[in-house]
Amino acid sequence: MAALSRSALRVVPRCQSLFFTCRAAPVSCSSLTAHSQQQPVRSYAAAAAKQKEKKEETVQEKAVKERKKIDDKNRHKPYGLTAWAPVDDVYMVRHYPRPVYETSVAIEMLKNFQKLDFSPENQPVYINLRLDMKLEKKKKVDPFVSTIHLPHSFKSDINKIVVFTENPDQARIAMENGAAVAGGAELVEKILADEITADFYLAEPDIVQKLLPLKNKLRKKFPKSKRGSVGMNIPKMLALFKSGHEYMVEDIYVNTQVATLDMPKEYILKNIHAIVKDVASHKPAEFGPFIERAIICSRSSEGLHIKIEELLPQEEKKA
Repeated sequence: MAALSRSALRVVPRCQSLFFTCRAAPVSCSSLTAHSQQQPVRSYAAAAAKQKEKKEETVQEKAVKERKKIDDKNRHKPYGLTAWAPVDDVYMVRHYPRPVYETSVAIEMLKNFQKLDFSPENQPVYINLRLDMKLEKKKKVDPFVSTIHLPHSFKSDINKIVVFTENPDQARIAMENGAAVAGGAELVEKILADEITADFYLAEPDIVQKLLPLKNKLRKKFPKSKRGSVGMNIPKMLALFKSGHEYMVEDIYVNTQVATLDMPKEYILKNIHAIVKDVASHKPAEFGPFIERAIICSRSSEGLHIKIEELLPQEEKKA
């Protein structure tokens, strides 16, 4: 028994020394890099997948934007609506196509609405035009601002006009033709300090560079040749802007006042014709009709769709 215990005491320490001295084979950095080089890395795969997803999203967006125009002429009812016209006097408007009136009929309706609503007789009448700005390929008509003479003005006061010129004779002519203020670059500081304000600012071509400090101040009123507010014929420009009516294109829409409701129907009709004719002149006829739809309304009434074909010039109709 004593011999067995002595042999066991010899074996156990030996096993412990062997256990703790055994170590795994050392791993170097070079072996790790070699291992990583053996495995192919596809860093471009994720980027390609993201690009593919983006392309699919853009295709879907284009498909949503480009809605097909459905021709309802030969259908028994308009697409997505109940019928062409309601049978009863009371009906849900959204289930039927909007009625389109002749311009003279729509003006009479606005006058009747005013009597039923007991609203002011001299309230303004507005027209809203939606434009097709597309030209060939990706080109479009740039948004523009225009000033025209209406056949029958609805304004009682004359516009206040400042004329920029360095020629004393031209300044004198401007004052004689109705300008409120006429002068050179010395007016810039006064305008920046709000000592001088006006409805329109006209200028000769030679002085425009000296007026650049006013660009942020005047913004859309800054003199530009496209608007007809830069030129040498000051009396002609003053005649236009003193009593002229200005309208502008915002995105694809023109929304401007054309008359007051207490004016005769013939006067309102002529003013509408004048604005539509001027708007249509800003797009060449070979690219198709410029005005897609027209709505007129007064301040207190609903909008009435009017037939735009009867308002367009003859060339525009043929296109």
